[in-house]
Amino acid sequence: MAQLQVEAAPETTTRLWTPANIVTLVRICLVPVFVVALLSPWPQWFNLPDIAEYSKSLIAAGIFVLISCTDWLDGYLARSRGEVTDFGKFMDPLADKILVVAALLALIELGVLPSWVALIIVAREFIVSGVRMVAASKGVVISASWYGKFKTVFQMIAIVMFTVKDSYMMGTLIDAFCDMMWVLSWAVMFVALALTIVSMLDYISKARDLIGLGPRKGKKAKASRDEAESKQVAQEGNGGAAKASDEAKEAEGIEVTDSQLESLAASVLSQARQQGLTIGTAESLTGGMISAALTAVPGSSDVMRGGVVSYAVSVKESELSVSEETVDKHGVVSCQVAEQMAVGACSALGCDAAVAVTGIAGPGGAEPNKPVGTVCFGIACNGNVSSQTVHFEGDRNQVRRQTTRHALRLMENAVSASK
Repeated sequence: MAQLQVEAAPETTTRLWTPANIVTLVRICLVPVFVVALLSPWPQWFNLPDIAEYSKSLIAAGIFVLISCTDWLDGYLARSRGEVTDFGKFMDPLADKILVVAALLALIELGVLPSWVALIIVAREFIVSGVRMVAASKGVVISASWYGKFKTVFQMIAIVMFTVKDSYMMGTLIDAFCDMMWVLSWAVMFVALALTIVSMLDYISKARDLIGLGPRKGKKAKASRDEAESKQVAQEGNGGAAKASDEAKEAEGIEVTDSQLESLAASVLSQARQQGLTIGTAESLTGGMISAALTAVPGSSDVMRGGVVSYAVSVKESELSVSEETVDKHGVVSCQVAEQMAVGACSALGCDAAVAVTGIAGPGGAEPNKPVGTVCFGIACNGNVSSQTVHFEGDRNQVRRQTTRHALRLMENAVSASK
């Protein structure tokens, strides 16, 4: 998979008739074909009496498998050709839901499945769609977890198995359990139902603060944050390119007040004066917010040299000497890039210490292992370089303000510990 190149969402084209969108529409159009192939007496329509009922089910299952495979195809075409569209984002998941619901209803009509199976699956889709709609209205994107992906796979497999097997809705339970195909089909369906429920709970858990169920995660004690920062300062004092934990977490709430930023900025400037250091910034997702907080303090010009807003990768490379090889290998949202940005800022601005930030403010742009809210920090101070990764919750503005607060705190610690 290509490395993330900017913190913003992937570029969305305005074209409608892209190959990916055409595949998506074809998938939707094939759903009625599958239903007709499974339910209707089409062998009699076309005077094909030799096609048995079981063969008809196999043909319907083959159509279902073909439709399911196109789900992978349209996603591949959209990503590989750089043709992600708003229409595709809307229709692709809708096509999957139409296919699954149509298949479940057809199997219920045949007496192969009880209606409660479809009720669980459809109810989950309504609930998850509602949760995502609320999150989107607040500028938050909830990425799909592996629970949801495996749920879809097991649902598809279970539907195919129930399509090709004979119905055992009638008859004794003993007769049903004597047929291994019946047992295996239901085993796969129960796994699919379990993943359906688990994936729904996962979505609710991720958005519990957005839908009024309380904070997603308990807050850590302030002492834990201070201890983590003390460890980082100790690493910086030992020299080299020591790094803080890549799993560091912000311990405070997602709301950042102007007074907090003003107090932190004043403390950073005071510490820099005491140590006789000049400071600077290198910012990507914050777009100058850290520099703005520092320069808002009267008298900051005696220690604040300036800041470089390097939103695009090309600016990071040309103005901050971030190497193209590092970006290609680690991605632009990485500790390696953040460290090079901090060192480059010291060189470009002629300052003694600099803080750098690069991350994903949202609402789009998430990558595997780099969800929205992931921010990498780099600190360079008197030749010592360190970095850490923090994941922030909240919408785009909240992530940017939390990043500013955390960057000022890291700068304060680094400058005060400098000798």
